[in-house]
Amino acid sequence: MTSINIESYLENEILVITNDSRIFTGKLKGFDQTTNIILGNCYERIYKESLEKISLGLYIIRGDTVTLIGEIDEDVDKNILHNKIKPEMLKQVIGYKKEETQDILLI
Repeated sequence: MTSINIESYLENEILVITNDSRIFTGKLKGFDQTTNIILGNCYERIYKESLEKISLGLYIIRGDTVTLIGEIDEDVDKNILHNKIKPEMLKQVIGYKKEETQDILLI
């Protein structure tokens, strides 16, 4: 991912998925050449029986843990039935566990 792509998201609401399948949302406040991300008004989304949002405030995500960055369309996001999303579904989308990626990297 290049910084040119990320720069277009500055001051916009984004979603970040990390290597360990954590999901963060917030306003992109800054980034650097190693894709370290600074999010303002950050929340972690945790999908259990229903969506749980944990407020983290100003939050920094290390670039080496970032898997995906995308802009949130707030109108679309409001219409998603988050209580219908199950953790098993997210694992299928992301496709691997942290332990599996470590094995691959060691080969």
